[in-house]
Amino acid sequence: MFRNQYDTDVTTWSPAGRLFQVEYAMEAVKQGSAAIGLRSKTHVVLACVNKANSELSSHQKKIFKVDDHIGVAIAGLTADGRVLSRYMRTECINYSFNYESPLPVGRLVVQLADKAQVCTQRSWKRPYGVGLLVGGTDESGAHLYYNCPSGNYFEYQAFAIGSRSQAAKTYLERRFENFMDSSRDDLIKDALIAVRETLQGETLKSSICTVAVVGVDEAFHILDQETVQQLINAFEIVGETEAGAAEEDTAAAEEGTAVEEGAAADQDAAPMDI
Repeated sequence: MFRNQYDTDVTTWSPAGRLFQVEYAMEAVKQGSAAIGLRSKTHVVLACVNKANSELSSHQKKIFKVDDHIGVAIAGLTADGRVLSRYMRTECINYSFNYESPLPVGRLVVQLADKAQVCTQRSWKRPYGVGLLVGGTDESGAHLYYNCPSGNYFEYQAFAIGSRSQAAKTYLERRFENFMDSSRDDLIKDALIAVRETLQGETLKSSICTVAVVGVDEAFHILDQETVQQLINAFEIVGETEAGAAEEDTAAAEEGTAVEEGAAADQDAAPMDI
């Protein structure tokens, strides 16, 4: 009701105790293309949808390498995501130079959250309009974190952000109990299926999705399009609409056959009318 009186400044609280500018930044994450992350004991898989705005333009990069053991997938303003990924890359380089060891994932996530929180209390700064799924490995195993524009961060077994991410969350919630013991290929398969769920029946192709993998004995890298398409074909991942239509056609054909057979049987059994 009184939102317009309290959303002109990030430092102005509403009577309900809300910061509307921060909520607007979180809404920008929901409007971005979907990004998905899942982890097992040894691997983390990040996947995202990277549709182009038009047929004449290329898509924007949504997954960034931070270090050999850390990568991020973003949803929201890509420009803010590039700035934050460059900050994370710098922190990893500085830590490695000073301590001669890789930066733990949890410590990097805390530093990133502190940087985002500053923008919720400085009137001359706007909050970062991007959400980050940070996946990586360290001495304690594989980790997956979600960093929010509000400065909060959470560790997840699997998570999805961006537009139409609820369908992917529903799939991940049904499957997450198996992720800890999943193999690398099984994680990639589940990630691709979760991406397909966000496409609303559209056919999944390597040209509209990006997949990245990092493991305990595997450096972070983005899979090329040919490999992703081979995995899609190998896993036989098709659009939900196409699969549903095929099942309906098969059921209709079987039902039609049964009706015809029943009619023929009734005709044979019926007495001849003279």
